[in-house]
Amino acid sequence: MGTLALAVTEGMLHFELGVAYEVFGPAPDAVTVPWYDISLCGPGAVQVGRFRLEPDHGLDRLRDADTVIVPGWADVDRPPPAELVDAVREAHRAGARIASLCTGAFVLAAAGLLDGRRATTHWAHTETLAARHPRVQVDPDVLYVDNGSVLTSAGKAAALDLCLHLVRLDHGPSTANAVARNLVVPPLRAGGQAQFVTTPVPAREDHPLTALLPWVLERLDRPLTVDDLARRALMSSRTLSRQFRAATGTTPLQWLLTQRIRRAQELLENTDDSIDAVAAATGMGTATTLRRHFHRTVGVPPDTYRRTFRSRPAFAPRPVPPARPVTPALPFPPAG
Repeated sequence: MGTLALAVTEGMLHFELGVAYEVFGPAPDAVTVPWYDISLCGPGAVQVGRFRLEPDHGLDRLRDADTVIVPGWADVDRPPPAELVDAVREAHRAGARIASLCTGAFVLAAAGLLDGRRATTHWAHTETLAARHPRVQVDPDVLYVDNGSVLTSAGKAAALDLCLHLVRLDHGPSTANAVARNLVVPPLRAGGQAQFVTTPVPAREDHPLTALLPWVLERLDRPLTVDDLARRALMSSRTLSRQFRAATGTTPLQWLLTQRIRRAQELLENTDDSIDAVAAATGMGTATTLRRHFHRTVGVPPDTYRRTFRSRPAFAPRPVPPARPVTPALPFPPAG
């Protein structure tokens, strides 16, 4: 899918760099579409964490890429290297799609690419980003933000979410799902999902919700209530709510609504079912109800979402010479 450059300099975070390479590097065996021509671009040998890297090209090659990925920047208390900022700015002017992972947003902001745009970064640094770059509309509560040619993600796992989102845009949901299966991660977490939960989700098999949640996911087409869930879990509604809050950071009804939205996304991507049929299959009842909740949660109406992920042309690279998703047992994994 065209050329993709990873911008590396001293002080980059190795996790985010590794995430990008895992997603955009050699394609999994299940992927049969033309894949990304990936390269590392930097000013020379650079120290990334405890590793020494030898880039393939200099930073000037960023302007020749179709997509540029800027991994996380370790020390947000000092400005990112001017040569990196200039190279990213020039790449965007030349028509490249620019995506930052985690605190890579500070590089994009320094280049002026986020002025007047909504953006995000790791939740621990959103206040710093907003204070340093007041023209940026910093959103601390989302996993990633897609502005078309400029994209930003929150930290750690959210970097993976954004990378898979780019694959979805370029190659469609089936290919993104194949990459996600290869990485053993959920194929889609909507960008508007919260960055983190207050308490990590328990992994114990004896947790009170471990058996309940899969049972609910098999019955999303039914008008389930909190009382229904409490009876199934053999606990009071108050105890259920307390367990949900501790495990997922949200209420049973909000969790249930999120699962209905996720199922609707799956149906919109992979079937030709009418909006009414999708509403019925997800327990929303009517198309009107589905549209209202879907738009509020995902940010676009279900019709628009379907057009985007079923027929949207991939991000157009520069011309070059010829040459079923896995559902976690306990949803809402913290995003870092």
